[in-house]
Amino acid sequence: MPRPRRTQVSIEDTPVYHCCSRVSRRAFLFGDDKFTGKNYDHRRGWVEAQLLKLGELFAIDILAYAVMSNHLHVVLQVDIYQVNSWTDIEVVKRWHRLFKGNDITQKFVNHELIESHEIIRLKNSVAQYRSRFCDISWFMRALNEPIARMANKEDKCTGRFWEGRFKSQALLDEAAILACMAYVDLNPIRAKMAKTPELSDFTSIQKRIKAAMQGEQPKALAPFVGNERQNMPQGLMFSVKSYLQLVDETGRVIRGDKRGAISQESQDILGRLNISIKNWCKITSEFGKVFKGPVGTLQEVTSYCYHLEKRRRHYSQSCQYLLAD
Repeated sequence: MPRPRRTQVSIEDTPVYHCCSRVSRRAFLFGDDKFTGKNYDHRRGWVEAQLLKLGELFAIDILAYAVMSNHLHVVLQVDIYQVNSWTDIEVVKRWHRLFKGNDITQKFVNHELIESHEIIRLKNSVAQYRSRFCDISWFMRALNEPIARMANKEDKCTGRFWEGRFKSQALLDEAAILACMAYVDLNPIRAKMAKTPELSDFTSIQKRIKAAMQGEQPKALAPFVGNERQNMPQGLMFSVKSYLQLVDETGRVIRGDKRGAISQESQDILGRLNISIKNWCKITSEFGKVFKGPVGTLQEVTSYCYHLEKRRRHYSQSCQYLLAD
């Protein structure tokens, strides 16, 4: 029986999670359907647009994403400090960009008189909205539900569009986060939907490459901020250039029709993360098969299971892949 989401998320251990949603009906409802001959690529655009919109509204940063033909990958990072810095009026305005709210919150944003007996209800609503803006389940709900309604309307049908609940994995350290991001960014390469990362449509890697060509970073995605230093800004502790180079070289290695190798610069990054080249290539090719649960070292997985009161350390054997041989 599936466990409640609250028993799978431990912000105390990590704010970063890899989420995956798959469509039902056994159809390619985002790309080319080889059985019907129809093309649904425009729906991949729906997903990307909604995803980036939510990244602006929620206190949840998008680290990586890939919209495939029949499923979606996204790596998310919860930012508790950001949501707590918002004023009450900002929280409600953000919520109303997604949902209607209630009569009292509507009065609040329109600067209408709030009766004394309505104040408690207003405060409860604001507190509820604030907590939802840093909740991965609400993020995925706000992503998946509108897409399902739009697709069902286009298909003139009813029923489930997504295959049950989305899956989530806790990424417990820097190595797990980087490996998962590379795995997500290389999804179109492995699926032979694109030959190079820059040609991978509806992915975060394509968006990062286009921005890098202009000497910028995409505002909709969590930024790379370089190595750790004093007055460290919030972001991923790698340089953009190093990450893009590592992903490109890894993509060349895992493609069977193209020769490639990991450069010394990229090897230095993997050495810093204590991952061997052999293990890196395996987990970026088979991340979903290798890791069925939380991703991290044995010590980190043990701590994660303890905080969530799990009696057993499931999938602890896979921790070996995050260590150099």
